[in-house]
Amino acid sequence: MSSTSQVSRATTKLNKGDLCNPSCPSRGVLEHVTSRWGVLIFILLRQRTHRFSDLGRRVGGVSQKMLAQTLQNLEADGFVTRTVHPTVPPQVEYGLTPIGLEAATRVQQLAVWIEDITPKVLQVRAKRVRTPS
Repeated sequence: MSSTSQVSRATTKLNKGDLCNPSCPSRGVLEHVTSRWGVLIFILLRQRTHRFSDLGRRVGGVSQKMLAQTLQNLEADGFVTRTVHPTVPPQVEYGLTPIGLEAATRVQQLAVWIEDITPKVLQVRAKRVRTPS
């Protein structure tokens, strides 16, 4: 079976709200969008385009391999564009597509909410450490 017919079959079988099904194709998209590095890349690219090395510096703790893999996944899903400028050495910039911008906006909202509730989460964690169950 060709990959085109596999994709066609997957999209016709896609039922909204079926993420709990292990064969749901939305799971791969969910994994790419909500991965630790994916979230941070979306937040940075929402501000402006970035070169690979700049993303690597700005996303603390990511290896070059994981950064490249995450960008490749987001590009393959249609969220990120990769532009190669014909210079010596070639300069590569990453930006968001229209659906990438939509995803980045939603991811940014989640990130803001997480930052807002983190003090409460830390309080709960501290209580659990003091009073083991």
